[in-house]
Amino acid sequence: MVPPGFRPATGATEGDGMDDPESSVDLLWRRFKETGDTEARDRLVLQYSPLVKYVAGRVRSGLPSSVDQADLVSDGVIGLMDAIEKFDPGRGLQFQTYAVSRIRGAIVDGLRASDWVPRSIREKVRAIDAAQARLEARLGRAPDDEEVAAELSVPVAELRTMYSQTAHTTVVSFESAAVGDEETPRSEIDLPGADDDIPAGFLTAVRELAERDQVVIALYYWDRLTLAEIGQVLGVTESRVSQLHSRATMTLRRKLLEAAS
Repeated sequence: MVPPGFRPATGATEGDGMDDPESSVDLLWRRFKETGDTEARDRLVLQYSPLVKYVAGRVRSGLPSSVDQADLVSDGVIGLMDAIEKFDPGRGLQFQTYAVSRIRGAIVDGLRASDWVPRSIREKVRAIDAAQARLEARLGRAPDDEEVAAELSVPVAELRTMYSQTAHTTVVSFESAAVGDEETPRSEIDLPGADDDIPAGFLTAVRELAERDQVVIALYYWDRLTLAEIGQVLGVTESRVSQLHSRATMTLRRKLLEAAS
């Protein structure tokens, strides 16, 4: 996914004609790939650094306040450097799309390594996920909150509290499904953007969600709205949107993992 209206740090884009040909992005790529020039690499990192801030901000929006934004950016820079090292300009791919997947992957790897999710939260995620799977098998459709609550023998209000408590885990748990080797960008089974190729099975999985969950997914991942903005569209609180987003991404993660297995 490429941020809407993204431009590299200096205002140049790949292939731009610039007054000083030595500063063109194309030339930087050629210098680095042909000679391994570290100065060219560092200038490429600077050029594409806005991507790191963008991805870190998107990931940060779904995490608790205890997670430091600077740590996300630091991990993201590692992902950007990895993307620059491994990107092949000759393949005709857009670097920004490739890099966003690598940056996000590095940030998620950092979060997983820190193991900041309490065991109790992980257990709640597994319990809700299992209940949703059982109900889908029996009902042939996505269950609503009342049905999931009944399956877990808890009040609906408690289930929604559980969704709120587990909302920040969906970033890591969903992204952990997006594993790839050296030649397979994580985006191949990641959530797509409006201009990205749609991964196999993704739209099918989205269409199986509850109607309101489908709307949340579309507004969040395609229209790039924040949870607060989605709440304004739907006429509900940001907290409720967070619950709906958590429910939807848990289901999507499970369905994509099943399809990939």
